[in-house]
Amino acid sequence: MAKLLHEILIDQGTLTPEQVKRSQLYAKQNNIPFADAVVKMAFASEEQVTIALSKHFAIPYASKENGILAPEKEQNLQKIIPEKFARENMVIPLFVEDDALAVALTDPTNLFLLENIKMMSGKQVQPFITSKSQILNAIDTFYASTNLLEEVMNEAIKPQEDVMANAEADEEVAETGVLDLDKVSPNTSQYVKQVNAILRQAISERTSDIHLEMFDERVSLRFRIDGSLYERTPPAKESVNAIISRIKILSKLDIAEKRLPQDGAFTIRYQNRSIEVRVSVCPAVFGEKLVLRILDKGTGEMNIDKLGFEPEQKKAFLEAANLPHGLIFLTGPTGSGKSTTLNAVLTTIRTPELNFMTLEDPVEYKLAGISQVQVKPAIGLTFAAGLRSFLRQDPDVILVGEVRDNETAESCLKAALTGHLVLSTLHTNEALGAVPRLIDMGMEPFLLASSLALVAAQRLVRILCPYCKVPHIPDSATLATIIREGRLNPRDQNSWTFFKSVGCPKCFGTGFMGRRAIYEVFRMTEEMRNIIYKTQDLVELKKAAVRSGAFNLRANGWRKVIRGQTTIDEILSITTADE
Repeated sequence: MAKLLHEILIDQGTLTPEQVKRSQLYAKQNNIPFADAVVKMAFASEEQVTIALSKHFAIPYASKENGILAPEKEQNLQKIIPEKFARENMVIPLFVEDDALAVALTDPTNLFLLENIKMMSGKQVQPFITSKSQILNAIDTFYASTNLLEEVMNEAIKPQEDVMANAEADEEVAETGVLDLDKVSPNTSQYVKQVNAILRQAISERTSDIHLEMFDERVSLRFRIDGSLYERTPPAKESVNAIISRIKILSKLDIAEKRLPQDGAFTIRYQNRSIEVRVSVCPAVFGEKLVLRILDKGTGEMNIDKLGFEPEQKKAFLEAANLPHGLIFLTGPTGSGKSTTLNAVLTTIRTPELNFMTLEDPVEYKLAGISQVQVKPAIGLTFAAGLRSFLRQDPDVILVGEVRDNETAESCLKAALTGHLVLSTLHTNEALGAVPRLIDMGMEPFLLASSLALVAAQRLVRILCPYCKVPHIPDSATLATIIREGRLNPRDQNSWTFFKSVGCPKCFGTGFMGRRAIYEVFRMTEEMRNIIYKTQDLVELKKAAVRSGAFNLRANGWRKVIRGQTTIDEILSITTADE
């Protein structure tokens, strides 16, 4: 008799019996499958659950890592299963062998779908199971038309077209608040096509920001991918104003206002997922500059095990996060993934027995079982005001999006001293730099010393593309530096692997595919508390942190390098030796 899914997850050490009970209760309360509940509760990753489902159904597991989720390029599989059908049904063809068609899908129990595929192809169907995120990426890669943007940009604009064209589509967007990129109308105006093509291409390339701006002689369209900007085929100069006006219409901004900056947002539906787009328009010398921030919840990583923590760093962070009260600060520049890390930590420690509340600007990820509040300074709902209100809501754990001023800092300290755990972020270059910054904001050193539980910092490093990276042997001087700064044992060199980036079609020529965080995590020791209380000497604090066994950003980065995850140049470009 086949084992039940929860039994398999327990057997493979993924879930505890207690987590099974909590997941079953969550599934019942929210009317969702048990497998979905396990992932939403962050007890297991999507891949771990899919592997367990593979064992449960006795159906082979397909993934990019095991090499099975790689459709044959020479068998014209896209003609057997068209892209539209693949996206709508979350299925992708893998290969044809004799009279059988192998397909990967997320729900192998969907007999109706399997029968449809059999009728479409005229072949017997061999199913493989895969996860939703894996199949979406595989569909993007397999059906990608990398020339789509160039084709649309090079099409001629008809004289009669203007930004108000396609009124029907605009009415639908105004009514639903969502731009559906999966719906294509044959009567769509060229300006609308260009906007849609830019958005589609950006999402397919894992873009975080789109920059469109005019200069004296040219137009620039750039995509920020994994932290770096890359040029893309721009629209004609005479199209730019109409494209910006189109974006303004979607985000409900004033299309007549070109003198002042404007901020807005809209939502798009694409490939079975909802994606939020934040819009910023700023007047410049040669015309308005447009920047779109793409918040694709489908790519957010809420699994703390996949963020980039070293085991000892993860242990230290979670120990602090499970304290009944205290202050935890995560530092780093804008866009370094601080919100993702803190949300992953909250998701990991979340429990029905505690009251979790967050105060954010903006709320980027919706977290189940956690009360989230959006800051609105225009009406007086600031971080400090919201935090004062929170204390009357009987919270146990509070997340404050950012400490920006003295009032917020003092409110966080008061909350920590009155029995609450407070997590927040600061803009400092290093983790221990949070101490003098907080004291400058008015925190008394003796109160800070007693309440501060942990400070951490993070940066994002680009991860090498697995398809095109090539082995690399560093010179002896570089190797010696890595050993010294990484505090590594030279006897372990035989297990180290170094690579360098190349670039291929799958990574759009960048040589990298995705990013991961590097961290420095410092739990407060008695020695460090005494330094904060007596002298606040940053140099002494760093020495005490080293004596506690913790290591800094660069040391964490070198650990990613020796595992072949990123390059030496990448770590050197984003860290300094004394961080």
